[in-house]
Amino acid sequence: MSEEELVEQQELFEHHRFAIDPGQSLLRIDKFLSLRLENTSRTRIHDAANAGNILVNDNPVKPNYKVKPNDIIQVVLPNPPREIDLIPENIPIKIVYEDDDVVVVNKEPGMVVHPAYGNYTGTLVNALMWHFRDLPLFSSGESRPGLVHRIDKDTSGILVIAKNELALNRLSKQFYDRTTDRIYIALVWGQPDPPEGTITGHVGRNIRDRKIMQVFPDGNQGKPAITHYRIIESFSYISLVECKLETGRTHQIRVHFSHIRHPLFNDEVYGGNQIIKGTTFSKYQQFVKNCFKILPRQALHAKSLAFDHPVTGKRLFFDSEIPDDMKQVIDKWRRYIGGRE
Repeated sequence: MSEEELVEQQELFEHHRFAIDPGQSLLRIDKFLSLRLENTSRTRIHDAANAGNILVNDNPVKPNYKVKPNDIIQVVLPNPPREIDLIPENIPIKIVYEDDDVVVVNKEPGMVVHPAYGNYTGTLVNALMWHFRDLPLFSSGESRPGLVHRIDKDTSGILVIAKNELALNRLSKQFYDRTTDRIYIALVWGQPDPPEGTITGHVGRNIRDRKIMQVFPDGNQGKPAITHYRIIESFSYISLVECKLETGRTHQIRVHFSHIRHPLFNDEVYGGNQIIKGTTFSKYQQFVKNCFKILPRQALHAKSLAFDHPVTGKRLFFDSEIPDDMKQVIDKWRRYIGGRE
């Protein structure tokens, strides 16, 4: 599988597919699958079914469903089957909450979330496999054990990770059903108009460069993507904005703001690393370049996340501080604009 073929975070992956023989006798689906899936317990099958991740003829079924002749069974799980051997690595991670079922981390900018081509080590998954090496889920053969969503390498912020199969299935369903709440903070070029609004447009792989995304306004390509935003503070040439994701497509916030001609500050991929707003005065140009040095990445932070606990059902909310590099740049802009008034 090439990098561009990796499916976006919201999707469930088809791990197994069975076309049932015309002569098949009636048999509970949990027993049927336990006989055909190596190293897969009935508990894991029950968890997947209870989360709606076992489909018969495209409809979710419960563990007691009786398999019938000519049925088409699909087992869909949050992660693709592992293609490479993952190495547990003793890498420090910021854990902000942990219980028997979930762990919430505050990811540092620069850390890749899961191994992929060009990044097989040093990722959050490698770190998780070390920290939770005694848990069955992290030696299960999945390529992204415990992951139900992700953020880009150079985006910082809050992520939730499942510690067992039941939590993984139930959390994945929440992200799939859009019942989580995710708030991001970003610095963007210019002042979006209106100051509070919604950006829509299908997001898909760029036609010419499959490593990046693009917006398809007519909706004939890509997948629906919705980003709600509001300006928190304006610095004339750039703005501090709050973004609430209704969907979670790859690079969604970055490509959406680029599409409306307000790319994220210092986003090299989507044009934000150029001085596209402001004056031609050398003092201003140097000021922006100095900000780029302080914040050598796109100015995006996954500030908060709310979800229902996969076992207790209690609504949990986690918030985080804006990272130091973004804080420094925000303060510099405040002083710069303040000095002009």
